[in-house]
Amino acid sequence: MSEPVGTPEAPELLSRSALGVFRLNGQFLSVAEELAAPAGLTAAWWQVLGAVLPQPLPVSGIARAMGITRQSVQRIADLLVERDLATYEPNPAHRRAKLLTPTEKGRTAIHEIKPAHAALARRLAEELGESDFAETVRVLERLSRALDTIGPGSG
Repeated sequence: MSEPVGTPEAPELLSRSALGVFRLNGQFLSVAEELAAPAGLTAAWWQVLGAVLPQPLPVSGIARAMGITRQSVQRIADLLVERDLATYEPNPAHRRAKLLTPTEKGRTAIHEIKPAHAALARRLAEELGESDFAETVRVLERLSRALDTIGPGSG
């Protein structure tokens, strides 16, 4: 039986979940830096390159997908282009908002990360168990969707 909405425990649960996510973010960033470094990338470069692997995107689209500011993505995108890891292409939908796409060098760098990434994923699945790992992902995705739905300041 679920508790009524708005119980006194809700503020505590929000605080605990926020602290847990902040800690996880730090842990993920640390692990991402370790995984990305041998490929000559930073965690942030990997994140932006990874966002455009499936298809080229404008900086604003990358920022929305990642939940960070457009300015932060712009700085990283410019560095990736400067280092020949990505390039800007014309955007048929918007003349000024060019599309970022990885170069062959960028794709190769991402490819170099895959074995260590897969090994970490296997270790996590072993530690958590496959079903708990999948459930953790579902719950985090649900929490993110809920926060998108209620938006900031809608309290």
